[in-house]
Amino acid sequence: MSTDASAPRSARRSVLGGTDFDALLAARTTFYGGPAEEHTLRAPRSPADPPSGGLLAHLLAAEYGRHPRGARPGGGGFTPDDLATAVLRRACRLGTSFPPDALLHRALAHPRQAGPVLELWPASVRHYGPRAARDMLRHHLVGHRAQPDPTSVLLELAMSAGLSPLTADEAAAAAAASPAREARHALWRYLHLVPGGRSHLPGAATARDDYERLLLSPPVDSAHVNISPGGLMIAQSMLLGGLDRPGQGQSGGLSVLLAGLGDSLASTRGAAGVVTVVTAGHRDLAEDPRLMRARAPGHWVVRLPLDAPSGPQQQDMASHRAGLTWWAVRLLGLLPRPVDVMHVRYADDASLALAEAARILGCRLVFTATPDPHRQLARRHAHTESGDRRSAESLRYDLHRVFIADRLVHRAHAVVGIPGPGGTAELLSFFPDLTRRNDGRGPAALPEGVPAYVAAPDEDERRRSLLDALFSGGDDAGTLAPADRDLDLLLCVGRLHPVKQQHLLVDAWLNSGVWRATTLVLVGGSTEHPTDEERTMRRRLHDAVRARPHAARRLALLPALPNDEVRRLEHALASTDAPSAWYVCPSLKEEFGLAVLEAMEAGLPVAATRRGGIPHYLRDGVNGVLLDTATPLTLAQGLRRMTALAEPERRRMAQAGRRTVLERFSVARMADILAREYADVRLRPL
Repeated sequence: MSTDASAPRSARRSVLGGTDFDALLAARTTFYGGPAEEHTLRAPRSPADPPSGGLLAHLLAAEYGRHPRGARPGGGGFTPDDLATAVLRRACRLGTSFPPDALLHRALAHPRQAGPVLELWPASVRHYGPRAARDMLRHHLVGHRAQPDPTSVLLELAMSAGLSPLTADEAAAAAAASPAREARHALWRYLHLVPGGRSHLPGAATARDDYERLLLSPPVDSAHVNISPGGLMIAQSMLLGGLDRPGQGQSGGLSVLLAGLGDSLASTRGAAGVVTVVTAGHRDLAEDPRLMRARAPGHWVVRLPLDAPSGPQQQDMASHRAGLTWWAVRLLGLLPRPVDVMHVRYADDASLALAEAARILGCRLVFTATPDPHRQLARRHAHTESGDRRSAESLRYDLHRVFIADRLVHRAHAVVGIPGPGGTAELLSFFPDLTRRNDGRGPAALPEGVPAYVAAPDEDERRRSLLDALFSGGDDAGTLAPADRDLDLLLCVGRLHPVKQQHLLVDAWLNSGVWRATTLVLVGGSTEHPTDEERTMRRRLHDAVRARPHAARRLALLPALPNDEVRRLEHALASTDAPSAWYVCPSLKEEFGLAVLEAMEAGLPVAATRRGGIPHYLRDGVNGVLLDTATPLTLAQGLRRMTALAEPERRRMAQAGRRTVLERFSVARMADILAREYADVRLRPL
């Protein structure tokens, strides 16, 4: 597997956007001891000096500055909680040890501080001894009067260090008396782990719902999971959204990638089996209570129950962290043989929960690092003030994700990256700690792959039916008029989410006048159980065309479809007897853009955002068109440019794009390379 040499100064400047000052990169580079001059560029002052700007400046000074306590609460909306959180994160990065009582005080002070406390806790237990930590936990657990109930956090700390601050009798009595659902579940999880604890659990018949029934049930029967005796047992995670319906909720291209990748990995010579770890909320469990199911030969799906109606938003995963770790340890530990390698891909609390499970299970951890949210953080939050509560909390969460990414890099036995236009070397700017690995080079560059499209026996008939259904009306939101079938068609597939910018595409389509000669089909979102973001986006799309009824008839908004249906539609649109069609990706950014590659594989010409990793494989005017998706105006200019191209030029780009995918982005090739990487990681010490 290839790695990239350290980027020269010119390349690093381009990562920062010319000569713009990036406060986050400057602060992190100074903190980690790198050559700050390459990142500060036109900085008005050292990033470690006490701040005089908005909330971002205060938060960075507290977390990365030379004098963190000089960032006093009050300025720019900076709070005592912000200072305490920053001090804890600094301690994690510096390897500082705190006494157990100090950490417990901070863990109970604010939910935001619990995350870094959990990272610091093992060192505290080792340094001050398990007895002191256990006694301190017991002191807080027995006879507590705090609200909200601290039991869940305290027991998460206890279980992470293998401590037993309560007897089985005490835990069972506390669970029976607790009115707090979260505390009761934490106590039941604890009873599963302490000697004699399971005999104190209430029967599954007392459960109030499917989640509690599973929590109180005997271990899952994994006898049906047949695993080869030799080779690696590989686990990969897909904890946001579902695996089977991309474009719905938080499900996107990664769900498609991991489904196909798991199938291919299982067939490689070095794999004994593959498990893809997903989540299942109350609604999912009611529809299908199974926690393990076969997906393909050698590939199983393991579902971690979540105490929520459906999969929570990424920013809400912190409250499910302890449960995810417990379920992962329990279910993966039931497999016929231990997991050798765990691969996580998102910088969030769910991935950190699985990283903790990997530590407990004794398996190696692989993390895919991406410059998200690092790349846009300073620009996005440069003027954020505390008065805008939503923006201020968004800033705090982005910095939380930066911290989690650092912890995943710290915990991982191997870090890999998705290559951008300059390979993976740009990650050294966003993760200065990576310079200590690979002799200062960028992390290994993993190729991405598109699973091969398998045509159905009656493929031609299915394609005709899809197009006939699409052009069957025009008076409702999900169909187009038959009379418009000869117009060019623009297709966009993806989650209904602000970062995917379907609203910007519709605005540009209308304001550019392109709607007069084209139809537009958007595929994504759930109509049965929409998220708040999906409802908002759907309303914005309908509002945009409400005053233009003729344009509205040329816009079709379809719910998320199974991946094979999406790809069948793309192949149908790319066939010679179909109207000319483009695939359009208007996203603010795409780290990779699997949906774009699928459209290229089908033979559609594509136009996609120039932000992120897409320019790594799409060259403007060669095998597609790169779009400036920053504003409706720049996107409108791109739409006019692409629709003005003559048919021979479109066909040439489409053919070049298809060759790009077939030659460079095979999921089988990706599986082979990953299998070799996993085999190498397995040999590294725990």
